[in-house]
Parts: sequence; C-alpha cells; structure tokens
Amino acid sequence: MDMTAVSMNQLFAQLGLPDDDDSIRAFIKAHRPLPMTVPLDEAPFWSPAQSQLIAQKLSEDGEWAVLIDTLNVQLRNHPLVADMPHDPVAPTG
Repeated sequence: MDMTAVSMNQLFAQLGLPDDDDSIRAFIKAHRPLPMTVPLDEAPFWSPAQSQLIAQKLSEDGEWAVLIDTLNVQLRNHPLVADMPHDPVAPTG
C-alpha cells in the first residue's frame, strides 16, 4: 500500500493543468462559483479526458477523491466581496 500523500499540485498536474500554487488559485477564482446543480465532473471547463479522470478518481474513493472533494468545495464557494467587480452604477447602502 502506497502511503505517499498526494497534493493539489499533483492533481492539477494529472489534469494537465498548470500546477503551481498561483495557477491553482487563479483557476479556482476563474471558475467559481460552480452551481450546485452541476456535478464537478460535468463542469463545462473540463475537457472530456479531465472529466473522465475526475469521475474515475471519485469512484475509486481514495486519496485522490479527497483532493477532488476539496477542489469541489473550493469551486462552489462564492467569491469574496473583495474579488467581486465594483459596479459604480449600483446603489449603495
């Protein structure tokens, strides 16, 4: 049994995405909030191969599934107010 812990960086590498911390943060920021009605593996920003990998790793219910669940939660979170674009026309108060 392999006891080597996997990381979010390794998950992004497996998905064929830039896997440095800044790129991961940028990916999450660019794709959130993912509606709760969309299963993670069916999100429109994945390629078919990425969707298949996510579904496979989730079905195996191992270390990768824990990381994918973490990514899922991060993609569902709504942006921070500081990340939201400011609309100067919108009424305040």
